Amino acid sequence: MIKRVCIFASSCDYLEQSYYKAANELGTLLAQNGYEMVYGGSRLGIMWACAGNFKQAGGILHGVMPEKLNDYGVSAKICDKFHLTPGMRERKAKMDEISDAVIALPGGFGTLEEVSEMIVQKQLGYNNKAIVFLNTNQFYQKFIEFTEEIINQKFANKESRNLYYVANTPPEAIEYINNYKPSEIVFDKDKLYKR
Repeated sequence: MIKRVCIFASSCDYLEQSYYKAANELGTLLAQNGYEMVYGGSRLGIMWACAGNFKQAGGILHGVMPEKLNDYGVSAKICDKFHLTPGMRERKAKMDEISDAVIALPGGFGTLEEVSEMIVQKQLGYNNKAIVFLNTNQFYQKFIEFTEEIINQKFANKESRNLYYVANTPPEAIEYINNYKPSEIVFDKDKLYKR
């Protein structure tokens, strides 16, 4: 059963306003649906827009931040639980450890790296979590097209398409999380390494 949802998202404060609006809506919906939220612990960007609205709606908030970023003074003070980690790798591991599902909002290289690692872990059987891309303004469309190219050229198995879900709106993302059933796909040795 999904209890905690991990949010990966941009920490930029100068994006087009529709990204913050979607993040606000997602935060509210997560709390209204009884989920706890795990996120990067910052008070910046659309990650903060999501976390701030989530907290205002009464949700339990978990922040996870590396010591170096915490030293910059960007951490949020509203987290119910706040975890400091030595570095980025440990941060990702902690977020993975304490969450049951993942939603990637639009973001930069950090967001892409975080959600890509979760997909690989699911592919190799290290987790069986719901993984969702919130495709606000079709932000992830080129990335999804690139994943299709990876599959079409046989760098990944065609069943890899089932490792994640693309939602165009926050309600669609929540509906997928609410109804998620762990995948029964088994990526055995032959499927991973042979064609």
